[in-house]
Amino acid sequence: MARLAVPLNDKQVKNAKPKPSEYVLSDGNGLQLRVMPNGTKSWRWVYKSPSTKKQSRISLGTYPSLSIANARKLCRENKELTSQGIDPKEFKQKEHDEHLALNENTLFNVSLKWFEKKKTEVTEDYAQDVWRSLQLHVFPDLANQPISTLTAQQVIQVLKVVEAKGSSETVRRLCQRLNEIQTYAVNSGIADTNPLSGIKAAFYKPQKQHMKALTPEELPELMSAIANASIKRTTRCLIEFQLHTMTRPNEAAGARWEEFDFDNNVWTIPASRMKKRREHRIPLSEEVIRLLKTMQPYSGKRDYVFPADRDPIKPTNSQTANAALKRMGFAGRLVSHGLRSIASTTLNQEGHDPDIIEAALAHVGDNEVRRAYNRTDYLERRREMMDWWSQHIVRCSQSYSCWAQVG
Repeated sequence: MARLAVPLNDKQVKNAKPKPSEYVLSDGNGLQLRVMPNGTKSWRWVYKSPSTKKQSRISLGTYPSLSIANARKLCRENKELTSQGIDPKEFKQKEHDEHLALNENTLFNVSLKWFEKKKTEVTEDYAQDVWRSLQLHVFPDLANQPISTLTAQQVIQVLKVVEAKGSSETVRRLCQRLNEIQTYAVNSGIADTNPLSGIKAAFYKPQKQHMKALTPEELPELMSAIANASIKRTTRCLIEFQLHTMTRPNEAAGARWEEFDFDNNVWTIPASRMKKRREHRIPLSEEVIRLLKTMQPYSGKRDYVFPADRDPIKPTNSQTANAALKRMGFAGRLVSHGLRSIASTTLNQEGHDPDIIEAALAHVGDNEVRRAYNRTDYLERRREMMDWWSQHIVRCSQSYSCWAQVG
């Protein structure tokens, strides 16, 4: 017959001295006091797990923070769980996970983790736009909402306010971003399901709008306006530089001197700054080189070709050109991104090879098989086309009737 443990008293526990190796004092009913060589005394309960049918142990706390009486109380509570077929260790882990879900895994905190991954996949400007949209329209109402309890109705109610302001496109993007965050939560084991998968059906589909752009025939008017506008020389050079290189606003505004190879007259934009995360090379025409020489005295000793006015160690804002075009009277007619459209339309009308034009615009086709085999960027063939385009811009700068003269 097994010997029953004699219950401990507080004096025995208090006077238990450390030894060279760990030892255990039993209180009965599976409750034990572990005495460590460093003097630490901790309570644990030894039991038979209802799940595994094997002996298991669970830590209860340290003495004297946890007294004998309270240790025995915890022992009884855990024993009650095992009598119901519940493993105390699993029960404790479940409680911890639920606490974490309610207090730490909020929409804001999970969004932060998702954003750390997201911003490695997109350009810096786009990443800032993504986070700003959440800060403006979602976090004020839902930042502290546990993501495991987030419902479609809660999100729809918040986004209906945005839709009421006429921002259907913003709503569409927010639906997409919140879905990505919720999917990230599911894949990370933070949430079980994604209740937001169908929320876009609750909103009107935004009408697709093309970027505002001038027709090729209106390019002379634009060049005249740029030449006569009351704008800073840096801004004027930036607009012309973007027009000549056919680049996106953020690609042009963020140009670094180190990206230019003047021996081979090539500008190489690293993949990290490109929309499709693919390196893009641009042959430099004589006009582009002239623009860069114009900027050299202003920014040649800095990192960025077009530095910001208030903080020259940073690049100018990608919306600088757009704001200038509005001040020049092109509001509602042209946005800076539309400069690419002018180039594309003109070059296509003049019969240039569509593949060369698409390569110049850094467009990536939807056909994955074709992309896999067509890895060339047509750099040398693009030189002739880019030279033609720059010369065409110059001609349009000189005459309102230049379009009729081109042939």
